[in-house]
Amino acid sequence: MTTVHYHHYMPGDEAAIVKLWNRCLTKDPITDLRFRNLVLLDANFDPQGMRIASVDGELIGCFYAIRRLLPMHGTELERDRGWVPFFFVDPAYRRQGVATRLLEDATAFLRANNRDKMFFSAYAPNYVVPGVDKQAYPEAAAWLDKQGFERQYTSVAMDYSLVGFEIPDAVRQLTEQRIGEGYTFSQATDRDLYEVIRFATDAFNPDWGRAIREGLTQRLQLSQILVARHKGTLVGFCLHGGYEGVRERFGPFGVDPSQRGKGIGKILLYECLRLMRAQGMHGAWFLWTGEQSPAGQLYLKTGFTITRSFDIVCKSI
Repeated sequence: MTTVHYHHYMPGDEAAIVKLWNRCLTKDPITDLRFRNLVLLDANFDPQGMRIASVDGELIGCFYAIRRLLPMHGTELERDRGWVPFFFVDPAYRRQGVATRLLEDATAFLRANNRDKMFFSAYAPNYVVPGVDKQAYPEAAAWLDKQGFERQYTSVAMDYSLVGFEIPDAVRQLTEQRIGEGYTFSQATDRDLYEVIRFATDAFNPDWGRAIREGLTQRLQLSQILVARHKGTLVGFCLHGGYEGVRERFGPFGVDPSQRGKGIGKILLYECLRLMRAQGMHGAWFLWTGEQSPAGQLYLKTGFTITRSFDIVCKSI
């Protein structure tokens, strides 16, 4: 009779985790480097939260639970919640209770740390996917549903081909009109950084400010950030290459809500796409937005197409 052993992550498990990950999560493969950056070097990483199943010393399953040790912004640690960025079980050992046991162990870890909600995934800063892709992983989606995870909302990923890209005449005319009204659109300089990071953090999402700040200490260049101002006041920004140094990845991107309806976001979006095309890129993509949100609607009208859909789900523990 096969005996499955359950334990938490131990140094030396990395290669086996990555190998099994790539066998199971075929739509979202990972490299040793990305695993190191997104998991092992995460300030919130706790080996006790990474639950492992093995048979005869061979890893057959992994379920990763995490809670916040370092606040994303201010002193907020979101003490009521934990997250599951990923999980997987070797196909040969599915439907044998392995995933359920790993979930139980991960739940015990989060309960011991006084968490009462478990999300898949919605974890910042180092999420791999925003939620469960039911089309890519129907078996996993059905299992989460059976375990009591309930959908909170749905996000979509979109892609845009830059082949043959041109800024439409209507957008050029709109840009000239707004410039005549006192708006400016330019690449960022050092003098913009504090305001842009603060604006991204306070008006939108602390993870956006973090992405810009940390990106600029790595591979993100100031020339990849565009800033919109009205008579000197910051009203919007957008960039590409802010996450993991992937230049084709668009975002984050935001416009002051009081300025919406004036086409400021449209101008920034088209200028950023032009900038990306000028650097020789053939496509732009991003991983997470609401399809019905103002940004989501702008992307669709610009010509972005939805390429994946993710359900963010939660379970009370």
